[in-house]
Amino acid sequence: MAIITISRELAALGDETAHELARLLNYRFVDKQVLEDRIKSYGVMGRKFEKYDERKPSFWASLSQDRDDYLHYLKTAIYTEAAEGGCVFIGRGAGVVFRNVPGVISIFLVAPYDIRAERVKSYFHCDDKRARQIIEQSDHDRKGFHHYFFDVEWQDPGNYHLSINTGYLPPAASADIAKNYLEHTVTADTDAQNMARIKELTLAQQIKHHIIYEKEIPIHFLEASVSNNMATLYGVANSQSLIEAALTAAREVAGSVTVQTEVQIVQEYAIMH
Repeated sequence: MAIITISRELAALGDETAHELARLLNYRFVDKQVLEDRIKSYGVMGRKFEKYDERKPSFWASLSQDRDDYLHYLKTAIYTEAAEGGCVFIGRGAGVVFRNVPGVISIFLVAPYDIRAERVKSYFHCDDKRARQIIEQSDHDRKGFHHYFFDVEWQDPGNYHLSINTGYLPPAASADIAKNYLEHTVTADTDAQNMARIKELTLAQQIKHHIIYEKEIPIHFLEASVSNNMATLYGVANSQSLIEAALTAAREVAGSVTVQTEVQIVQEYAIMH
């Protein structure tokens, strides 16, 4: 079963289209609430991360450890949901998280500005001036979120497999277009590749979590990748003993997967938290 990610402009019928597509495909609908519930299941309070949700963090928030924790737990929740198969993600940068993963279709929903403004006026019972302020703030936040956390241009159609103008289409029609695209591009082989790759991404995230959040080994900028039964650690450490500790911790999670390290030693390395 494929994975579909939907990014959307405000008032481009994102939730409505995603719900309809999930219904058509009998997929799970994964939105902010589902991901927050998943993050809370890890023992993390959702309110801690509200300042990062689909917006660029303020200067001080960008220097906080909470920033790194937010992205870590967001990816963990997204990978965990995807591992259960067949889901439609709405927002939260899921399209970028799954970039280049086989069997993932990323969709961008847009609508003409004036149509969006009319919809916002109806949603929020406000005048034209306020509606345009709401749209401009939303566009600014989502653009900043994608640029800050993922270094991508949110509104660039080249970052998506399919862009749909919902200004003139009801959600059912947009969902049908997306379903048709999926049926013409995702094969049984692609599904198998998708499941294998999601398994690798999930394991890499588990390795990182075990080293940083459970063992609390200070490997700065730690990242883990898993491919072809090989896990590789990247980052910066103060000593070889810390690298060895990270390798031992990684092997506790990796099972039969071989673990190697590309972590670099930098003496007396310090980082601001």
